[in-house]
Amino acid sequence: MAVTFIAEIGLNHNGNFGLIPELIRQAAESGADIAKFQLGWRDGVGEINRLGETELDLVVKHCNYYGIEPMFSIISEDAFSLIKSFGYEFARYKIASRTVVENPKLAEEILKEGKDTFLSLGFWTHSDMPFVEYDNLTYLFCISKYPCLPHDIDGFPKNFSASPYDGYSDHTLGIEAVLLAIARGATVIEKHFTLDKSDKTIRDHALSATPQEFGDMVKYARAIERLVSLGI
Repeated sequence: MAVTFIAEIGLNHNGNFGLIPELIRQAAESGADIAKFQLGWRDGVGEINRLGETELDLVVKHCNYYGIEPMFSIISEDAFSLIKSFGYEFARYKIASRTVVENPKLAEEILKEGKDTFLSLGFWTHSDMPFVEYDNLTYLFCISKYPCLPHDIDGFPKNFSASPYDGYSDHTLGIEAVLLAIARGATVIEKHFTLDKSDKTIRDHALSATPQEFGDMVKYARAIERLVSLGI
């Protein structure tokens, strides 16, 4: 099965929404299947991520133009109401690790929509998996440290196909951990995406992939997929 690549643009626009089209364009050209943003996080008056209908329209129009799927992490009830009333049929949603633990009621409301939903479990500390009664979710292995160093990746699946996880949401420096996940059977990869790793506006830039890195990641991943398909 081909790997699905999510470019987590998140807040890497730094509150300059004029950067959104360029971030989407370069994510698409780097091989990402999905451009993902966060809705309902740091979105108060004067905050960096105050997205409304105008910004959602900007995201959707440019994703459609560049041939990449738009997707949002839904982090608050207001954000969920906004995206449902927006008038565009999003194919999928994302539920962040924080939401799973801090607002499980919202997570259930999202899952009840019946759309395919990616679920990161970086903050989940229980041995059993959450929301197992829903068949429209995809679990992503995740370590919620920013950045995450190799020795922090506790519990990294030896074989994703034999684990509860379908994919991997990555916060490490570089792309090596992502390639390891793909070699071990991950079919979904989420990696933060930036135009400038040295940007100090938010900490996410340092652990993000540049367009060059993201493109290399996709290229090497496709090569690994071909080898795996041969049973090597």
